[in-house]
Amino acid sequence: MPLRCEDIPQLPGLAAMQLRAGLAGAQRQVRWPYVAENRSFGPWVKGGELVFITGISRHHSQNSLTERLYEAVASEVSGLVILTGDAYIGQVPNALLRLADQLQMPLLEQPYSLPMVQVTETIGRAIVRCEQAQARQHELCAGSLSERLQQRLGSPSEVADFLQPFIRCPVTEVLPLLDSLGAWLAHQGNLSAAAKAQGCHRNSLRYRLDKLFRLTGLDPHKATDQHTLILLNTLLAEVPGASASLEITE
Repeated sequence: MPLRCEDIPQLPGLAAMQLRAGLAGAQRQVRWPYVAENRSFGPWVKGGELVFITGISRHHSQNSLTERLYEAVASEVSGLVILTGDAYIGQVPNALLRLADQLQMPLLEQPYSLPMVQVTETIGRAIVRCEQAQARQHELCAGSLSERLQQRLGSPSEVADFLQPFIRCPVTEVLPLLDSLGAWLAHQGNLSAAAKAQGCHRNSLRYRLDKLFRLTGLDPHKATDQHTLILLNTLLAEVPGASASLEITE
């Protein structure tokens, strides 16, 4: 389950933070913490951030805080955190709390005595843990070992980066020969059966395979290289859109 605004005060060491308003939107997902030091934060966020207003580098009146609240809605951030204390922002205005409720924008209060580095580190680590837990759940639904490996490795370009150190040529040069490799492996190295499955002459298939072995530097007669060829075929053949993705990124 992703980290939500309502979860923040429950994190270790963050009990001093309070969800003061906007409870109707309290289940908004927190993508990442962002400390806003400029007057306007809209140009610097992507959406889903938990934005911290400190008041340290810029004075905030009730009007400016109201502007930031409207900006939070327009920027589609997950919520606002206002730091309060004697030095900068004394307290959260009641009118701001009422507006946050109307706009359903989660508004949390954090005392200045709670170190910002502790807050952002705790939230960042919690987000990473949630993402890892989600990835593990997806892996548990995998229908095969190769699918689980692909999920663990990530995008097609990440799969290519994983394979690259074990072959001589760029991974993109393997892609046009992948069907031939797959047929050869599926028929346990029987060239005639693999060629028939491919609808080509036996010599044509041999030429393609020899080219693949030459490009990759892999010897099909060596056990370790055989394993590499199997993994190469397995990881690349079942990645959706591998050819298009790799051609774009490389």
